Amino acid sequence: VQLQASGGGLVQAGGSLRLSCAASGGTFTSYRMGWFRQAPGKEREFVAGISARGGTTTYADSVKGRFTISRDNTKNTVYLQMYGLKPEDTAVYYCAADPTLRGVLSDRASTYNYWGQGTLVTVSS
Repeated sequence: VQLQASGGGLVQAGGSLRLSCAASGGTFTSYRMGWFRQAPGKEREFVAGISARGGTTTYADSVKGRFTISRDNTKNTVYLQMYGLKPEDTAVYYCAADPTLRGVLSDRASTYNYWGQGTLVTVSS
């Protein structure tokens, strides 16, 4: 499956953005989806994950209550709505697909087999 992330940009602290990730070349509902991010000089970290049908979600503590992951299986797209952005949210955001359909949602990058190219989010103070 191929993933194409979009929606990044420059926003002031406290602002909002919605990232999108369009999937193609596979059966979208065969994958759990996740968002990760990588800030300059830091390791890639988990942000949010969603089950194949969208009924279950999980979030990193750092974004809980501010970010919402969702998916539209009719459009083969997963979203990350971000509110209350902070300068520390500045990073390249990646969407990823996990073919595991059982067990708890994973927050480990190694579980996700397919990755988009990333979209840059910059939050100014």
